[in-house]
Amino acid sequence: MEKARPLWANPLQFVFACISYAVGLGNVWRFPYLCQMYGGGSFLVPYIIMLFVEGMPLLHLELAVGQRMRQGSIGAWRTISPYLGGVGVASVVVSFFLSMYYNVINAWAFWYLFHSFQDPLPWSVCPLNGNRTGFEEECEKASSTQYFWYRKTLNISPSIQDNGSVQWEPALCLILAWLVVYLCTLRGTESTGKVVYFTALLPYCVLIIYLVRGLTLHGATNGLIYMFTPKMEQLANPKAWISAATQIFFSLGLGFGSLIAFASYSEPSNDCQKHSVLVSLINSSTSIFASIVTFSIYGFKATFNYESCMNKVILLLTNSFDLEDGFLTASNLEQVKGYLASTYPSRYSEVFPQIKNCSLESELDTAVQGTGLAFIVYTEAIKNMEVSQLWSALYFFMLLMLGVGSMLGNTAAILTPLTDSKVISSHLPKEAISGLVCLINCLIGMVFTMEAGNYWFDIFNDYAATLPLLLIVLVETVAVCFLYGLRRFESDLQAMTGRPLNWYWKVMWAGVSPLLIVSLLVFYLSDYILTGTLRYQAWDASQGQLVTKDYPAYALAVIGLLVASSTMCIPLVALRTFVTRCLRRGGDTAHVA
Repeated sequence: MEKARPLWANPLQFVFACISYAVGLGNVWRFPYLCQMYGGGSFLVPYIIMLFVEGMPLLHLELAVGQRMRQGSIGAWRTISPYLGGVGVASVVVSFFLSMYYNVINAWAFWYLFHSFQDPLPWSVCPLNGNRTGFEEECEKASSTQYFWYRKTLNISPSIQDNGSVQWEPALCLILAWLVVYLCTLRGTESTGKVVYFTALLPYCVLIIYLVRGLTLHGATNGLIYMFTPKMEQLANPKAWISAATQIFFSLGLGFGSLIAFASYSEPSNDCQKHSVLVSLINSSTSIFASIVTFSIYGFKATFNYESCMNKVILLLTNSFDLEDGFLTASNLEQVKGYLASTYPSRYSEVFPQIKNCSLESELDTAVQGTGLAFIVYTEAIKNMEVSQLWSALYFFMLLMLGVGSMLGNTAAILTPLTDSKVISSHLPKEAISGLVCLINCLIGMVFTMEAGNYWFDIFNDYAATLPLLLIVLVETVAVCFLYGLRRFESDLQAMTGRPLNWYWKVMWAGVSPLLIVSLLVFYLSDYILTGTLRYQAWDASQGQLVTKDYPAYALAVIGLLVASSTMCIPLVALRTFVTRCLRRGGDTAHVA
């Protein structure tokens, strides 16, 4: 059976597959946000500590399990104990949920990429209204980038209750995204192994180009100073440490079964310890590198908005008080405002409501993550760059490569246990299994292209893979250390790699990492309980901004179902195994009698 199992062409292919999977959109749009929220440079302290006490050990554990058991997640955990088959099933269910919505991001990236070749960029200007007498009211109240995202891309409904119809343009982009994933996973490791060279390396090429461009932009230094200025008081904030632990955990893609699937195609003698250290360090370095790029662009955008605001105030005061052109400047504005207020109090009080309070610091303080950062903040900055079409095409091509790389890992987590199953693989060839998985995911994914699709996307993104993953990895760690036995696992690893297991890994696996996961679980559960009614952000077209609304009862039921459907697999499969064994034992006893 081991001889028949397909293998990576070389260890480098395996490392690239892990990097391509682990380095994803979270590195580009979540880590910079956390830096901004939790004290800039000081956030690196809890982040690096969590990398060594949680990220690296758990990554090594999953790679070692996959390499030792030579099977996908279901088979690997069933080999460790027949009662643990549910851990693998839970991983597959979570990966299935993730695949359903994650490829929608790739569909949006395709949509923006196709629009990047227009001049001017469609999100750089507001469209004219029906009478062609002015601009669209919704666009004027929001901004051109928000209007393009919420109205042209999503055509978003005012609430989750108004489902609307499927938007055919995003739906076509979603079909294209799934076609790309299918072609990349068509022949298992044979096709994935070739694709990962591109999905792992090309984002770095784009990030380097963007870094050079970002550092030459006016105001980039303002963003970098903001990022690297540590706010040490944030080190006493427990949320900073919890966010660091959560970011490391989800960024490496632990618990999905993808790493176990990838490692199962490795040579048994592969040095999985070296690979786990390498992949986790590259992943964290990419997050920091992407933040430097993001903050240089943040700085440019904030400076551009600040200077535009100042110029509007200067123009307003110059026209209102018939001042000489060029007399008012950014440096003497405050002084002149004080003079005008004291000399012409009545006229100044009439103009005062129109004077905006311009602040570079408040512009930099606007923290945005996720799709808001990728499709609104970045596009806002890109539209003001020279040769904006080129920078837009490069950016969305990079997002696409990051997204496809992660999708290859997600689909591998589903496909490997299915192709390992003798029942399924004896009836269907590998290509048909891959095609069916992609087709089912694509059909269900159409829900996210409806007018209320973005609200359902947020539900899946927030709840489908948080608590279940923490529980899965906790059971994995306990199972290896205490059910299978740490000494037995250590001797297995030594037999495979010829290297004894360092005390650091043993201490982390048996003590520190499980305690950390338990504390994260407690935090998340208490946070959900204390939050009370779960709420979401809905787009109000009349105001041109997001408003907070309560989830309806059926949406809360879906959230509960998402969490329960994966986590309940663990006890239910264990119970089924127990009952089956009891019945079999009873049958054997009756037969003997």
